[in-house]
Amino acid sequence: MTRVLGRIPFVVLAAMAVAACQSQDKGPQPRYVSSVAGSPSQQRDQGYFIEFRSRYALSYGHSYVVFGRLTKSGAMVNPEVAGLAPATNDTAPYVLGHVLPVPAETGVSDGDLEDQYRSASWRVMLTEPEYRDVVAKIRKLKAEAKFWHASLYNCNAFVADIARSMGYKTPGIWLRPQEFITRLREMNGG
Repeated sequence: MTRVLGRIPFVVLAAMAVAACQSQDKGPQPRYVSSVAGSPSQQRDQGYFIEFRSRYALSYGHSYVVFGRLTKSGAMVNPEVAGLAPATNDTAPYVLGHVLPVPAETGVSDGDLEDQYRSASWRVMLTEPEYRDVVAKIRKLKAEAKFWHASLYNCNAFVADIARSMGYKTPGIWLRPQEFITRLREMNGG
């Protein structure tokens, strides 16, 4: 009996990982922008943003954030990326990360800034003080995030931590990234 009970947590984690992979991504979702309180000219003058994004990948996708400043025409100026992924391009740690935590990296990964791979996005315009606060929280989270696990702490969980630090409600972390970003936006009136 003890042997059976000891296997239950493993079975539950494996089932959650498999269930998260069963749905299909849709075509690229529209890009949404939410504004700060104030006039459109203030938003343009401030030009600070965070964008919650998902992108297609060979697996079930990836969620992450892009943040920085915008020019008056809306182009990004030296954008930064924060996302959680296994710290390798090798597939073995990625597969192992569905069973055991594996070392993670928290920066840009291949395809994050390429529009053709974007599957969903939600940009939130920020004032300078809001932006500085968000960036400080992101940097702290990046320093603390050491491991990736498909069911326990994945890219969606990392993005959810950023969103919660901003006061947003977040969906469950076991969704496909495209659905996670879309629901995040919908839950917060974006």
